[in-house]
Order: sequence, then structure tokens, then C-alpha cells
Amino acid sequence: MDRYDGFREFVLARQQALTRSAYLLTGDAHLAEDLMQSVLLKVAKHWPRLVLRGTPEAYTRKAMINQYISWQRRKRLESPSADPPEHGHAHDDATVDRLILRQALARLTPRQRAVIVLRFYEDLSERETAEILGCSLGTVKSQTHHALGRLRALAPELSQWFTEIEEVPSEQAARGAG
Repeated sequence: MDRYDGFREFVLARQQALTRSAYLLTGDAHLAEDLMQSVLLKVAKHWPRLVLRGTPEAYTRKAMINQYISWQRRKRLESPSADPPEHGHAHDDATVDRLILRQALARLTPRQRAVIVLRFYEDLSERETAEILGCSLGTVKSQTHHALGRLRALAPELSQWFTEIEEVPSEQAARGAG
């Protein structure tokens, strides 16, 4: 029995979702690949223990968030520009919205960005997000509130998206109370 039994299958099954999360965190395809490679090395190192505990995906997500935040603490030698290139191509509204959102996400703090990615792109609950980030439920709620407020200020043209996001929990609470 190989100590890495199941690791290859885990990577193949979850690679697309994990890479998407890495991209949403970093905002750069190459950095996302670097992040994934770094995290999967850590996961492989602890694979037998993770399989026994039944937590490989939770560990992988937490390791990804922690590695991303650690990278953000380091000084960058070069700063990506938030300005679009001078010679662009025509884009439809959805593409423009994605570009605006990506630029706004890049200006959030690493923790706020992590909360937004986990809550709204990975569709995790507040409790699951708190477990992955190693913080309280109240911290997740507070970070989400502040991050959505900051996104509203950074990208007012997308404010209808953020209003819809905040209306969903109150609708769910109303259904649960009835």
C-alpha cells in the first residue's frame, strides 16, 4: 500500500474547483498555479494523516487560504496595475463586470478576499468558512459585511450584485422562522 493512495484521485477530482479558488484569491493565473503547487506539496506530505481523519479537502482549503495570506504579508517587488491596457478589445457587459469585480477584489484585504471567495464563489456556509479560516462565526459575518461594503465603494456599478447577496440570508432566515 502506497502512502499516497488516493492523493492522485483527490487532486484530479478537486483540481478545477481548487484552482478556481486559487485564481480568485490571487487574481493571476500564474500565481494561482504557484499557490496550488505549494499547497498540494503540503497536502501530499500530510496525506496519510488527512485520509485517516477524513479531512483532505478542509485541510487543502485552509492551507490555500493561509498560504495566500502569508504571501500577501510579504512585500511585492512589482505591483500589478489596476488600470486596463491602453489597447483593449471590445467586451460585452458581463466581461466588463468580471474585470471590474476582479479589480475590486484585488483591493480587499487578504482576509476579506478569502471570506468573499469562500462564501460566494465556493458557496460555503458562514460556519464552514469560519472553520477553514480558523476564526469565529461573528468574525466571518463582520468580514463579509465590511468586504461587501468595500466592494460597493470600489465598484458602485456592481452594487446590484451585492444587494442581491445580502438579501438572500434574510430571506432564508424568514423562511426558517415561519
